[in-house]
Amino acid sequence: MMTMARERRLAEIFVEVADSLVEDFDVIDLLHRLSARCVELLDVSAAGILLVDAHGELQIIAASDEHTRLLELFALQHDQGPCVECYRTGAARTNIDLTRAETTAAWPHFARQARETGYVTTHAIPLRLRNRVVGALNLFQTTPHRLGDDDIALAQALADVATIAILQQRTLEQSHVENSQLENALTSRILIEQVKGFLAERWNTSVDDAFAAFRSYARARHLRLSDLAARIVSGDFDTAAIPAPATARPGDQHG
Repeated sequence: MMTMARERRLAEIFVEVADSLVEDFDVIDLLHRLSARCVELLDVSAAGILLVDAHGELQIIAASDEHTRLLELFALQHDQGPCVECYRTGAARTNIDLTRAETTAAWPHFARQARETGYVTTHAIPLRLRNRVVGALNLFQTTPHRLGDDDIALAQALADVATIAILQQRTLEQSHVENSQLENALTSRILIEQVKGFLAERWNTSVDDAFAAFRSYARARHLRLSDLAARIVSGDFDTAAIPAPATARPGDQHG
């Protein structure tokens, strides 16, 4: 059962999401915030959101931290893991003990990589609108704590919010519009990943800290992450204008 504090926080998050669903909203930023909110509300260690592209292949769209993004990428490269299975079947996979060989026999490489990252339990929740599955929400824990039925229902609710954000409340009959939206989101994510790596190298800091500084700058100026990333990649924006994070090593900054 949810505490009053968590119920209040959940209500605040849904209001935050509703306020974000305006015309031409920044879906990448919203999904990154949803990943962080999953960690906060569900008491998990990390979260990642995967989205299917026009070719039916899953791609990483958002993650609560860089370690999770790399683990999701590993899973996709090896075409295995509960997130891949969840997308293909449309069914949630929850409370998977990554330390037990019998529960991870279908994806041993993913399980080993997850354990090496520090995760011992994982969950995969489908991103589904009616009968269409467009991706999956992956949750990871560093402690063997089971998610109860209420937590799983909440995770599905957050996954549903992510789906609505991605599809912008379009109907299934507008599949050509939806596919365009999905492709735009994936293209934006690629540009943002390039900028994250560039800024991390420029500031000699972690990718997570570089991304946090990039997001803060964009949000303070009401800029879409994808638009700012495109300007940086094209050379049309001087990244010196973005304040470096506190973890940057000034003597090593360049570019």
